[in-house]
This record gives sequence, structure tokens and C-alpha cells, in this order.
Amino acid sequence: MPKLYLVRHGEAAAGFTQSLDPGLSALGHEQASALAQKLKTWPQMAIVSSPLARALETSAPLAALWQCDPAIEPRVAEIPAPDGQTLAERGPWLQAFMRSSWSEAPAELKAWRTDLLQALTGIEQDTIVFTHFVAINVAAGAATGQDRVTCFSPANASLWSLEVSSGHLLLSALGAQLPLPLG
Repeated sequence: MPKLYLVRHGEAAAGFTQSLDPGLSALGHEQASALAQKLKTWPQMAIVSSPLARALETSAPLAALWQCDPAIEPRVAEIPAPDGQTLAERGPWLQAFMRSSWSEAPAELKAWRTDLLQALTGIEQDTIVFTHFVAINVAAGAATGQDRVTCFSPANASLWSLEVSSGHLLLSALGAQLPLPLG
């Protein structure tokens, strides 16, 4: 069974309502470097990253230590906001959506979730995947049979362990979490 280690990107330099694709803040770069130091003695495995800057920048220190390039996988990117939304509209939309469930999600977001799960369950070797808050919730929620969009609150640069078994995800270990921001 392939093991997947999902990593939430380090702290972003800008929020969801400020930039479509922010890189990492200074703290985010420190988190990425600390994670790479923690993982450098692990057996080398494949590295997959979301194409978004904050995930790529989080993967960079480990990729440099292991002298490899991360494979870019668009299906593990952040949840897409509805077309035509301004940056200012994205935050309230995301906050409301994160309090909902997948069964009540619009078809295009259900399709995004399905694509993400197919990307993860299609991985055939031990892999570290650099991804995002909602994507980790999709994987961990599917592994634990939960329909809520937000089941967990992964901390920046946290490491979540799953296994792929017969096309399904099994949650092996929770990563570090922050208090749920949903109240």
C-alpha cells in the first residue's frame, strides 16, 4: 500500500482575499526549511506539489536536499472559487462554503473533489504531496467517511499520513492542527 504524506503549505504572504497565488511569508519559508530538515533523513520518495506558489515554495527546501524536482499536479491545488468572483468576494464565499457539506456543494466543486481524490488514490508509490487546507480536508474527510467540507484544521507545514488501499484512502496519522476557525 502506498503511503501518502500530505503537507499543508507554509504560511502564505497574503490571504485568500488579497492574492490569487501568493508565495510564502518569511515565517512560511522558515516552516518549509524546518520541515525539510525534519524529513531529510527519511527514505527518499516522490515529491508531488500543487502548482500554486505557496505549495511549490514549501516543497523547494526538501526537493533541494533530495536533489529532485517535484512533480506538478494541478488536481491537488486549492479549491477553486466560483468564476467571476472578485478577491474581496472570495473570503466570505470560502468561509460559508467551509461550514457546509459536500452533499450540498455545487456540481463543479464536487467534480474538483472527485478529481483530487482520484489524483491521490492513483499514486502508486510512497509520496509526499504539498497541498492546501481544503485539499487535506477532502482527503482526511474521505478517509474517515465525513461529508463536512471542514473536518480538520491543518496547521501550516503540518504533515498528514494516509495510505492508499484498493482505491480508497486510509488515515494513518493526523498532522498538527489549529483550532477550527468556524466557531
